[in-house]
Amino acid sequence: MSVIIKAENISKAYQLGQIGTGTLSRDIERTFARLRGKEDPFLKIGESNDRSKKGTSDVAWSLRDINFEIQAGDAVGIIGKNGAGKSTLLKILSRITSPTTGRIDIMGRVASLLEVGTGFHPELSGKENIYLNGAILGMRKSEIKSKFDEIVDFAGVERYIDTPVKRYSSGMYVRLAFAVAAHLEPEILIVDEVLAVGDAEFQKKCLGKMKDVSNNDGRTILFVSHNMAAVKQLCTKGIVLKNGGLVFQGTQDEAVNFYQNENDTDTSFLHKGDLNEAPGNENIRILKFEVRSLSTGEISISTGFEYELEFYNHKEGINLDATFELRNADEVAVFHNGEILSSNKDSKQGIYTVKGTIPPNLINAGSFHFNLIFGENQRFALFTKENFLQFEIANEALGLHTHRIPGILRIPIEYTTSFRSNR
Repeated sequence: MSVIIKAENISKAYQLGQIGTGTLSRDIERTFARLRGKEDPFLKIGESNDRSKKGTSDVAWSLRDINFEIQAGDAVGIIGKNGAGKSTLLKILSRITSPTTGRIDIMGRVASLLEVGTGFHPELSGKENIYLNGAILGMRKSEIKSKFDEIVDFAGVERYIDTPVKRYSSGMYVRLAFAVAAHLEPEILIVDEVLAVGDAEFQKKCLGKMKDVSNNDGRTILFVSHNMAAVKQLCTKGIVLKNGGLVFQGTQDEAVNFYQNENDTDTSFLHKGDLNEAPGNENIRILKFEVRSLSTGEISISTGFEYELEFYNHKEGINLDATFELRNADEVAVFHNGEILSSNKDSKQGIYTVKGTIPPNLINAGSFHFNLIFGENQRFALFTKENFLQFEIANEALGLHTHRIPGILRIPIEYTTSFRSNR
């Protein structure tokens, strides 16, 4: 197969704070360097895009020295934590922004779905936007017309097709936008996490459509998602980004395993020092979070586990709640529930402690992590912390964490059997 996308030393820098270098002479020097094809003299080289650490430069490298080749017909999953550079890479591939350094060669038409309503004009109707997007992709009116009914049927918005899209809900927006991008036959389809806006049935429908155009039509798919199960299902290859750098390329299973192993952490967090430097914001500061076995040793299926959260609340006089969301390595939610800490608008400033217990022989072996959501009236989020405290549940019957049996639950089930002869 031929190479359809080739990236060579792609880097993208953004300046933090105020635009410009501070003086007119520096701005002129920067302009002359660009006109001569030289690198910006005021970009600091070598500082990675790690949001958790304070940098010494006012320049953040969203991407740094990215190199890869993608073959025609490949379905490639782009994996990484929030802030790893995934969306920036897709914007460069979509020609929305240019790289600071390096070059990228793309052979073929590109359709992108990066944000809800990308490429749509809010004042135009759904029908008019279908024709507008087709024209942007270089298609003739007759070609678009032949696909029109199929697009409307897939999106399920026939009743509103003559209504301006500014009146669409976010779900209707993304339905129509995906249908247009997938059916107007681009050689390359780029899809960001935007599909999370749709309902579960539509997400499944979209994955099926992307798999179909990749396998049957030979089109190239670039797919960003935090749902590892979706990446495994759709993609054949994977790219892992971390702090703006490309850290792994391989098959989709190899990439997912690399990403999950990279993100294993200790089973406890304890903040020491200044309260204002603890994870959180002006409402909530996390002081401690720990997951531990209900018996001695490591957490396993038969031991169960308990988790304990300690946090400082700054908001007085509200209905305060803390929600725990446990997800497995494929980003499938195991449970999402929590505790109402004050129900009569009587929350206090100070330290709250919440404990939860998962009994033995309930959850299967594998890698898991918690998302924490602190709220007011169980509606308004005060602070959210994702991918916090990743840990392993071992399957002691098999001995190794890597020996995993499918499924989320591992409950003991009593079976009855019977037998009778054929006579």
